[in-house]
This record gives sequence, structure tokens and C-alpha cells, in this order.
Amino acid sequence: MEIWINPACSKCRSALTLLDAEGADYTVRRYLEDVPSQGEIREVLERLGLEPWDITRTGEAAAEELGLREWPRDAGSRERWIAALAEHPELIQRPIITAEDGTAVVARSEEAVRDALSRQTPSRQTPDA
Repeated sequence: MEIWINPACSKCRSALTLLDAEGADYTVRRYLEDVPSQGEIREVLERLGLEPWDITRTGEAAAEELGLREWPRDAGSRERWIAALAEHPELIQRPIITAEDGTAVVARSEEAVRDALSRQTPSRQTPDA
């Protein structure tokens, strides 16, 4: 599994702490430095079952500058939103965990992190010592 994080985010740090406590096998992606492409954002949205506006942090300064709150939230505007997320990754909700079963979760709660953990294939889970 992969987790998209901003190290300055307390929710991200909490998710990492829980993953470590559970002995999870995961890869960290600091998405502000390793910015996802539009294609990667589309893939994560598909895995999440969400639209780009559903994972956009509209309270960020970049969102205000772009006027995102006024943008239409419809199929015709979807690519515009995805382009904005790729150009301004700080707008992407965090943390996002891509699970091994092909799904993903926005892991802002312990319950969501545990949901992602439950989607690990048994052969990949760390065995108890």
C-alpha cells in the first residue's frame, strides 16, 4: 500500500503511527515534493470512488486564488479540477492510502486507516512474532 502524506499534517503523522503500530507494509509518498500527475490523480479518484472536488481542500490559499468554491462540480468541469490538483498539490486532501485490493481511502480518521489495513492481502501482512 502507498500513503500520500504531508509531513506537516497531524492526520498524516497519526496515520503513519497507526500503520507502524500494526506492522503494515507501506510506501510513503510526500506528494508535495513528488507531485502526482493528472493521470495518477484520475487513478486515485477512481480507486476512491470520488470526484476531484470531493478531495479538494477548498480552504487553502490556492483554492481562494483560483476561486474553486465557485467552480461547477459536474462532468464537464472534472478535468479542470484534476488539472488544478496536479498544479497545486497542496489542495489534495490528505492522507490518502491506496490499498492492495485496488481501492483507496482518505485516511483522516483511525477508522479509515484501519479500513485500508483490512484490505491488505493476508500474504502481505506482517506475521506476528
